[in-house]
Amino acid sequence: MASTIPGFGAERITQRGLRDRVYDRVLDVLMGPDVEPGMRLSIDGLARTLGVSPTPVREALVQLERTGLVTREANKGYRVAPPLAGDQLEALFDARLIVESGAVELAARGDVEGLRERLVLALSDQAAVAREVAVVGSAQASEELMARYFRSDWQFHQLIFDAARNPFLLEMSDIITTRVHRMRQIVEGGGDDTDRAVHEHQAIVDALASDPTSAVAAMRLHIDAVRLRSRADASHAG
Repeated sequence: MASTIPGFGAERITQRGLRDRVYDRVLDVLMGPDVEPGMRLSIDGLARTLGVSPTPVREALVQLERTGLVTREANKGYRVAPPLAGDQLEALFDARLIVESGAVELAARGDVEGLRERLVLALSDQAAVAREVAVVGSAQASEELMARYFRSDWQFHQLIFDAARNPFLLEMSDIITTRVHRMRQIVEGGGDDTDRAVHEHQAIVDALASDPTSAVAAMRLHIDAVRLRSRADASHAG
């Protein structure tokens, strides 16, 4: 009897856009609560569960290895990566500080008003979800609600990366942000900063109306604040 892997259910994927759809489906599950660090990811098992051949699953796991969400061991296959802590956590935020500061500086040299309009809309969506989280409390918030919050948070940053018009920064952003969000979901209390993140994002929008230097400073303050909250989360989880 073909077994399934927790979190994937029996949903199968059609052939249209197969490789990307497999990648997106596996990523969604890795970003959710149904997988544990160190859990084995069988290529054949995933292929059976998703109703596809092993090839697109193997390609998806190769891509996901680059994000740090999965690790590959010689002759043993893939496993869910452990959460970051200690020096690795600091290295991740060092990288994020450099990449996101550079992105907002480049974005501030372009169509700033257009960018601010898009950011205001995204921030409105994020604030609405944050209010829903506040009503129930992050500890009691559903998986779907927290997933919506993380998507809204990422959308804000994604708009800045898009405005920077640098494909290399976009590639770096995918790797860094995915790892940050997975880390925040694993540790207890990772969703408690929703309201603070909204206010920090608002400060970035306001700073963009001034000059690139102010925008960079606001972004650095935001990333450093998230770093401090993440340290506390990791310490509490440990």
